[in-house]
Amino acid sequence: MEDLKPIIAKNLTALRQNAKLTQSELAERLNYSDKAISKWERAESLPDITVLKAIADLFGVPLDYLVREEHEVPETPPAQQPVAAPSRNHRVITTLSILIVWFVATLAYVLMDMIAPALLVRYIVFVYALPVSMIVWLVFNSIWFNRRRNFPIISLMMWTGLASVVLTLYAFGIGSWQLLLLGIPGQIAIWLWSKLQYRTKE
Repeated sequence: MEDLKPIIAKNLTALRQNAKLTQSELAERLNYSDKAISKWERAESLPDITVLKAIADLFGVPLDYLVREEHEVPETPPAQQPVAAPSRNHRVITTLSILIVWFVATLAYVLMDMIAPALLVRYIVFVYALPVSMIVWLVFNSIWFNRRRNFPIISLMMWTGLASVVLTLYAFGIGSWQLLLLGIPGQIAIWLWSKLQYRTKE
């Protein structure tokens, strides 16, 4: 198995460079850390078989391509194989979905302004648009992007959610800043959770 490390490292590096991907971009597509990719390419560790299969599928090569030292020249070189679906469309769809949240919030504000202009707390719809945006971002990030990014998104969702509740209560004359203290143990729990999940991807 030790002899496979430099062979896989060489083949992986060549495939990645031919596809014009950085280590970070490849890590994102494989849902691994760029630190893990770097270790594989330096022949310091081996990806497991499921990851090797994912790499082969990503670059459009057979699985044994990664463990062979010499390769026959294929009719269509690996560099010309499609490397997964471009993530630009995914980013655009995610951004548009978040913008829809703010469009709905703006529409709600306008309707409230027309129907009940004396209502002073109508701005609150924009406050709640923040945690809702975080929820939308979290959903799409879990589907299409690097799941390690879920942890900072969850943190933002928690803090904006708490802030929304506090601001709502303040709007009705209820001081409740103490609710923000709930974010401290919540943040610690998220941080510990992220460390647990991150180690499985090293």
